[in-house]
Amino acid sequence: MIVITRPAGTAAAFARQVRARGGVPLLLPGLALRPSEDAGQARAQLREALRADPLLLFTSPAAVRFAAALAPLRTRATVLAVGQGTAAALRRHGLAVQVPTRQQDSEGLLDLPALRDVRGRGVALIGAPGGRGLLQQRLLDGGARLREVWVYRRAAPRLDRRHAEAVRQLRRSARVLLSSAQALANLHGTLPPEAWSRLSAAVAVASSERLEAAAREAGFRHVRRAVSALPADLLAAC
Repeated sequence: MIVITRPAGTAAAFARQVRARGGVPLLLPGLALRPSEDAGQARAQLREALRADPLLLFTSPAAVRFAAALAPLRTRATVLAVGQGTAAALRRHGLAVQVPTRQQDSEGLLDLPALRDVRGRGVALIGAPGGRGLLQQRLLDGGARLREVWVYRRAAPRLDRRHAEAVRQLRRSARVLLSSAQALANLHGTLPPEAWSRLSAAVAVASSERLEAAAREAGFRHVRRAVSALPADLLAAC
């Protein structure tokens, strides 16, 4: 059994990959994604960023999807993506993208040559509020003129008794695929204690060193590390 914790409504293609490899997927969303509460403000900020900022940072495939729903993604800026999934989404809109090749997270993004000297430069961070704030702090410390463009928001998922019952049936050999610390925290706080105990007894597959540490802190004893958050990399680490 492969437990997919991607946001609600986004895991269908991932589940098909699991089945193609002979696995059985269990969809257990750790997040729900919603449009920005003020779409007009988000659209205006996005359009100004696309027009005026020389550096655009997209934080997730969802950021690309929700941004594209607000305005055409046409820009002369240098476009950067946190990981390969985000980069692929941007390329589908005809954009050239720079992306970390080894460490596909905030730290990897900050190591890209385009972000090594941002003093006095306009940088737009396009995504959702929340997270560690590492990108924001490092960019501000480097002297960037930071613009935060929140095109969507994350919410806790709506899990029902069917989800909890499915988790209670998991074996210890199940794999729990983790690519979001917030999703992990939501599941920990939302699932009934008995279901959480069963989930954390399975093998976690984390997409980064930071998430590996978070999984262990949340109670997972057996954690594997994937190369990235891409479905193929998570499944390869199973």
